[in-house]
Amino acid sequence: MEKRELICIGCPLGCPMTVTIDGDEITVKGNTCARGDAYAKKEVLSPTRIVTSSVHVSGGAIAKVSVKTKSDIPKNKIFECMEEIRRTHVDAPVKIGDVIIADCAATGVDIVATKNVERV
Repeated sequence: MEKRELICIGCPLGCPMTVTIDGDEITVKGNTCARGDAYAKKEVLSPTRIVTSSVHVSGGAIAKVSVKTKSDIPKNKIFECMEEIRRTHVDAPVKIGDVIIADCAATGVDIVATKNVERV
């Protein structure tokens, strides 16, 4: 049997939760809503994260554009994703929502711009 302590991020309450894993059975205690139960189970079985970073821009009013994953990716793919982002350079102009990297690190998730960068 394994126990993990988590703070829920499903809503603003931030409930402290205890997750008990006993074989295939997962028990969550401390959550005050159903979102907490779902978050805890996902976090112990298949944790995911949103990745934010920046990409170099050539010919832009600023040198880098902020980017993020369009949705969450498996936690074990973060370093692969960051390496792909690090190697990427784009040309200005860049608009919010532009896909900077399609299917980053074979996750099925795109990296998108979160800022406009005008050409100089």
